[in-house]
Amino acid sequence: MKTRHIQWRSAGRTQQGKARSRNEDAFLDCPQHGCWAVADGMGGHRDGDVASQWVIGSLASLKADGNLDQRVNAARQRLQSINQQLGSAEVRSNASVDVTMGSTVVALLLEEGRAACVWAGDSRCYLWRGQRLYQLSRDHSLLQRLMAERHLSRAQAQAHPDARALTRAIGGRTSLRLEVLELNTQPGDVFLLCSDGLYQALSHRELGRALSVGTPQQAVERLFAMVLRTPARDDLTAVVVQS
Repeated sequence: MKTRHIQWRSAGRTQQGKARSRNEDAFLDCPQHGCWAVADGMGGHRDGDVASQWVIGSLASLKADGNLDQRVNAARQRLQSINQQLGSAEVRSNASVDVTMGSTVVALLLEEGRAACVWAGDSRCYLWRGQRLYQLSRDHSLLQRLMAERHLSRAQAQAHPDARALTRAIGGRTSLRLEVLELNTQPGDVFLLCSDGLYQALSHRELGRALSVGTPQQAVERLFAMVLRTPARDDLTAVVVQS
């Protein structure tokens, strides 16, 4: 069975940060298969750009066959396989020291009336619905863990020297725990997938304002215009999907 996705329109863009030597972000914009994704290579690690491209390439080969549950399972299997490959990548690279190749990922899979978000790391999925912005994904970061487990305020957690460290990522550990959120869709829904270089530069209100009117391409251009007025040191990526 093939799932129809012709009612979804989308656009994506990525750009190297002003303080970066290369862009370690990557994205997938594949409305014909009902699949979109953003990956962000782990900053400061070896070949983060390669890792993010491997993650996106694995999802790009997914087909639109089957129902949403089957497609989510297929996506999870692909990401688990890439996790194992990245875990042993230092052997193939002939590195003389132990290195880590890793990437975050957030993926959105859609079929008529249903959506699934799959992620590991701190790249995010948002939903604009009924003039309100919802953050669907929850960051897998030390910052989030400190807030949840130690009941610290965001300001207190951000004071930790390793607050931005990831607690989950593709290639980060031998065992990968992906998180999945499923929901029913409604006409007029707008989804935003983005890397931290984009959302950290904008407020919740600014994100919502960019998604509130126009086409996905116009929304992406508004997001980038707003971020590029800031220092924009980190790579930034956005994919907007609209019904």
